[in-house]
Amino acid sequence: MKKAVKNELPENYEELKKAANRNGSWRARFDAVEELGNYNASQVVDILNTRLANDPVFKIQEAAYRILLEFGEEVEMPKRKKFEMIKDTSKILLRVKKSLPADHAYEDFAAKLRRMRIDVYDAYEGEKGSEFHNWLEGEWNKLKK
Repeated sequence: MKKAVKNELPENYEELKKAANRNGSWRARFDAVEELGNYNASQVVDILNTRLANDPVFKIQEAAYRILLEFGEEVEMPKRKKFEMIKDTSKILLRVKKSLPADHAYEDFAAKLRRMRIDVYDAYEGEKGSEFHNWLEGEWNKLKK
């Protein structure tokens, strides 16, 4: 069953636009993309095309792609990034590690990364899902050597 799509902007358009571009929360971006998918307007299509082309979280790119197809737009499915989602992630992680005392715990590292680079933390958390902390701890262990 095809969902009913409105051809005007939502009342909370400005709020949704901000949420769709919020670097610190992949969940807010995802929810905004999904809600914007109920409104087929040129401004919404622009936002969805931006998320499709530039969002570091593949799940958000997929949602934007699906909605744009439903709107009848000609778009290509994005390719999942195989390596670093965010350029120089390993350098960023090393910088965070070096900013902590030598005997710090993984939890300290994760908390500091979240404070220093919420964009990196959030993007990888969104991409890795339930495997995020296992992945991050593995990266942290590699840096310890």
